[in-house]
Amino acid sequence: MATADDHRTYSIRQLCREFGATARALRFYEDKGLLTPARKGQTRVYDARDRARLKLILRGRRIGFTLTEIQEMLDLYDRNDGNTHQMAIALARHRAQIEALKQQREDLNAAIEMAEEACAAMESRLSEQRPDLLPGAEEYASVLRQHLDHHAHHPFKLRA
Repeated sequence: MATADDHRTYSIRQLCREFGATARALRFYEDKGLLTPARKGQTRVYDARDRARLKLILRGRRIGFTLTEIQEMLDLYDRNDGNTHQMAIALARHRAQIEALKQQREDLNAAIEMAEEACAAMESRLSEQRPDLLPGAEEYASVLRQHLDHHAHHPFKLRA
């Protein structure tokens, strides 16, 4: 049974505002066949189906799916089976993507750890050989100069 929301239409501006997308992105998805808005003259008119597809497209992109993968999953939509086939395929792909993202996270953590170790080794050597080349050394020297200049003008302050 159709609801009132099923018959509602949206402008490109409304969908952009709701989903934080750009008009250029929506036109791009239309060019790729992911969205199929109706036309009223030059104006694009999106329906509830387009809105739902946009939500899935943006979610899929955030997860890391390619547009081709998203298109394949969207094409499996079939109301007659309650989308069970689509959900089964999407579930398997989501599980695989979770594993890929976890591996990327591990790779990133390892890369960060290696970079931090390299920074610590370089900072240690610089602090022994040329502390003036350490990051922030110039700022520290500037503050120190200002402090020393101030005290040079007033080397001894009398206390009352």
